[in-house]
Amino acid sequence: MATSSAKPNQSNPWGNSSPTRTISCGNNAAPSRTNLLSLAFSVDWVHCDPVTNMSSSVATWSNLTFALAALFCSIGIRSDTTPHPVGRLASLPPVTLWAWERREDLHTLNTRRFAVAYLDQTLTVGLVMQRQVRRDPLIFPTSAARIPVVRIEAAPNAVLNAENRNEVLSDLLISAHEPGIAALQVDFDATRSQREFYRDLLVDLRRRLPAGLPLSITALASWCSYDDWLRGLPIDEAVPMMFRMEPDRRRASANIDDFQIREPLCQSSVGVSTTEPWPSNLAGKRIYVFADNGWRIDSPAELERRLQ
Repeated sequence: MATSSAKPNQSNPWGNSSPTRTISCGNNAAPSRTNLLSLAFSVDWVHCDPVTNMSSSVATWSNLTFALAALFCSIGIRSDTTPHPVGRLASLPPVTLWAWERREDLHTLNTRRFAVAYLDQTLTVGLVMQRQVRRDPLIFPTSAARIPVVRIEAAPNAVLNAENRNEVLSDLLISAHEPGIAALQVDFDATRSQREFYRDLLVDLRRRLPAGLPLSITALASWCSYDDWLRGLPIDEAVPMMFRMEPDRRRASANIDDFQIREPLCQSSVGVSTTEPWPSNLAGKRIYVFADNGWRIDSPAELERRLQ
């Protein structure tokens, strides 16, 4: 989450067991006790049928769908006829819930209204690159539009060279090739000295992604207001984080207005939180919402009422 302050460090409720990934459920299904007990030992996608009874036809159909999509892209879309960014994102629901590193149960989610952008992995660049996949379980309907988010962090001793950039790229592509995803989002609060690394990474990533897969990034509000370094990036959107903004405000010049969005890549979407005031100009924008207290407390039902 490209906010201007660190996120809470959520502990793993399953202890030090093997990392878990994401559970997806049918619209009217809830995970059984068997599913939840199996999570501590699972690293793959799990549906709400008992893990041991998952039909191989699910995986077969996912692989077939991915293959057909790839064939369609290779035949019908050339590099010079890549869909316009707005077109690539037009099919997504108008509101996306960010599901960060905590245990979440969204199995009753209204998937016509909401998509889910979930922390899929965290990549930390130091002397070498380290990877941490999602630890906490997440439950949502199989019909939900899914956006894996990859968080990138740079340690104080980060070596931002080509070798580490290629390592980060390889891990980003793991998330990008998860079957059935609607987009990929990258979350990196790059400092000025890290921007060249980030720009080169995004250029390399866009070249390696399927032509029809949208590429989104989170953005500090300052990047979208008085800082123009995003211009020309090969991305579909930059989501301005309009919350936890005090460090941004402290860095801004005294004559800067209240973070008016000027960068075109930032004008189609906005990031807000459940506990802070929202900007007034949300009409026509894709809205990404971060639950400060988790979605068990800051419920999607309450969010729907706020959006009315």
